[in-house]
Amino acid sequence: MIENEISGVIVDVAYKIHTTLGPGLLESVYETVMDFELRKRKLQVRRQVMFPIMYEGVILEEGFRADLIVEDKVIVELKSVEAVHPVHKKQLLTYLCLADKKLGLLINFNVQLIKEGITRVVNNL
Repeated sequence: MIENEISGVIVDVAYKIHTTLGPGLLESVYETVMDFELRKRKLQVRRQVMFPIMYEGVILEEGFRADLIVEDKVIVELKSVEAVHPVHKKQLLTYLCLADKKLGLLINFNVQLIKEGITRVVNNL
């Protein structure tokens, strides 16, 4: 599957979860359920993936953690906040650059309609 196909499945899963559970839960709950639903659809998912960073010529093992990486192609950053701020999008773009990935989805479950909570972030896609 290519990134766009994977993202379509992720969006469908987010919609299902949001209509079933609604807004207001902790991010960790949405992460657990997203992982479960994506695996049901036979996608490879890794949670809380640690990426090292290179800083001043030294590899620092604890660079950042990606909430979910799907099929080793799409980074999913989950939120359950009142509002997504520009810094959240920049954070995901930085993750994409450091992890050498092309597509990320920022999904905020604390919204009335899930389509308002999904933001696509690309890195040279």
